[in-house]
Amino acid sequence: MAQYLNKYFASVFNKTKEDLRDNGSMTNGNEDMEVDITISEVEEKLKQLNGTKLGGPDNLHPRILKELAHEIASPLARIFNESVNSEVVRYDWRIANIVPIFKKGEKSDPGNYWPVSLTSVVCKVLEKILKEKVVKDIEVNGKRDKIQHGFTKGRLCQTNLISFFEKVTHGELLVKLCKMGINRKIERWIRNWLKGRLQWVLLKGELSGCREITSGVPQGSVLGPILFNLFITNLGTKCGSVLIKFADDTKLGGIANLEKDRDILQEDLDDLVNWSNSNRMKFNSEKCKVMHLGINNKNFSYKLGTHQLEVTEEKKDLGVLVDHRMTMSRQCDMAMKKANAVLGCIRRGISSRDKEVLVPL
Repeated sequence: MAQYLNKYFASVFNKTKEDLRDNGSMTNGNEDMEVDITISEVEEKLKQLNGTKLGGPDNLHPRILKELAHEIASPLARIFNESVNSEVVRYDWRIANIVPIFKKGEKSDPGNYWPVSLTSVVCKVLEKILKEKVVKDIEVNGKRDKIQHGFTKGRLCQTNLISFFEKVTHGELLVKLCKMGINRKIERWIRNWLKGRLQWVLLKGELSGCREITSGVPQGSVLGPILFNLFITNLGTKCGSVLIKFADDTKLGGIANLEKDRDILQEDLDDLVNWSNSNRMKFNSEKCKVMHLGINNKNFSYKLGTHQLEVTEEKKDLGVLVDHRMTMSRQCDMAMKKANAVLGCIRRGISSRDKEVLVPL
């Protein structure tokens, strides 16, 4: 089973043709300054570790690292500085234990499992520090994606709704990183962090064989989400309609009373398809739907590439059920039904009727 899952997970990688070696030809004004990671930075991140989480392939458990934060912060800071400034990533920091998490559907279908990566906790501490430095560089250089609400500080599902992680190709990602203006040493460290990655599936105590990771950002890593954000920053930059992103979910909308309005929306859809083709990251056409809002809507039809988009009258959007009338009745009904089920469970399972017992439950 572990072998079967790992074979499937590896099959969805893009086979990159780019050479990930740095030829130094794309500087884009990026700074090449020495990175200084302080002892206090390392100790702070160690103390924030969740001691109940699992360790990575190096068997260094987060509970141990957290308890020894003060003692090991200094040597780890030296190791981190040496790694980033020499742009060398340890071999064991590029290995992942893949734990398959079932989503829904047929359990015999490997496509219904998330490949969550358990990587070195020590490397994750370094990733957290580098992530903060990358975010700072992006903010300073004004490269933040203003329509991205996922994996972004201060932006949540709610901000996305109110306003309206396997095939990332390493070559294209690195080109985009060069253009972001982040510190060149950090950019080259990430280049080496992506290069030569390996994974195996851990299932019921059994390990599969080893597979090379040729694309994607590790699900479960610290840098993965922000690298994904940077990869899709230029998605939809030419769109004339309302476009908003939450992680890998994208919504496109606009007013289409006339044929010309419909054509504008279709052109924007075509632009998204062109982006997906050039960046080798395909939309899941079967999951893309059209919802017509308003009583007098013309109900125009749209395509995503060659796929005729199916019309739906309701859609779950980031956990909120929205219908074509923009009412929340079904969402409220579902919330009430779930709450009643929990209350029924409490009523049947707890004999006490004391306020001190029932209110926290």
